[in-house]
Order: sequence, then structure tokens, then C-alpha cells
Amino acid sequence: MRQKLSLKARALRYLSGREYSRPELYKKLRPYAESEDELETVLGWLQKCGYLSDQRFAESLVHRMQNRYGNQRILYELTQHNLNLDLMAECRMTLTESEYERAFQLLQRKFALQSITPELKARMYRFLAQRGFSGNLVQRAIKSWIAENQPE
Repeated sequence: MRQKLSLKARALRYLSGREYSRPELYKKLRPYAESEDELETVLGWLQKCGYLSDQRFAESLVHRMQNRYGNQRILYELTQHNLNLDLMAECRMTLTESEYERAFQLLQRKFALQSITPELKARMYRFLAQRGFSGNLVQRAIKSWIAENQPE
């Protein structure tokens, strides 16, 4: 017969798989906690010991999403985890520095070796817009992609 995991052991098991934000881990552990006080004590201990870090969670989420999504989508995802505003501002600055390059690389991967038509431009625009890139940035990235991929 398996022994029932303590709340602390369960939390450490979750955190060994990936980074979690405090609210996210709270929701995962709540069904197993005997009381709110016990849950808050465990979460406080995890933060104090450095096992639970919103900074690491934000960096992990940004790293996981940045090669496929734009700033708007990533920042929206971060806001869903109730992170502090300073951390959000830091993530926004980091993402803004590389947003154009990320959009251009996505176009290179998705639309390589395709002939340039108005339909292709519309598909490119929708593709980037759906992934959270801003309109002006999408237009710039598409213009650059066309200039680089036009037959000579």
C-alpha cells in the first residue's frame, strides 16, 4: 500500500517537474491541504527556501513561449498568474528588445520558399497577429521578409 504524500512532498514533486507561480501551485495543492493555514505555511516555506520563485517562473514561461508568440500573448499569459508589477515590467522590457527578430524568424520558418502573393501576405499577417505580435511590428516584419525573399 502506498503511503499518502505530505503537502510539502507533493509541492516538491510538482516543482521538480517545472516552475510554478504561487497562485498556480496554491490551486494545485488546495485539494490536498487540511487547512488554509497549512497550505500558506508550506508555500511560505517553499518561497523562503528558494524552491518557489515568481522570478524563475516568469523567466521560464517567457523562455518557453518567446520562440512562438509575440509580446501581447506572453504578457497576457503572465498577467493570468498574478505576478507583481515590477516583474511584469522587467519581462516586458526583455521581450520588447527581441520582438522584431522573433517575428521575422517565425516568418522565415513558416513561409520559407513560398512565392509572394497578396494571399500569402494576408496569411502572414494573420499568422503573426494571432500569436500576439502588434500590427505595426507585423507590417515591418513582413516588409523585411519580402525584401529578403524576393527573387532577383
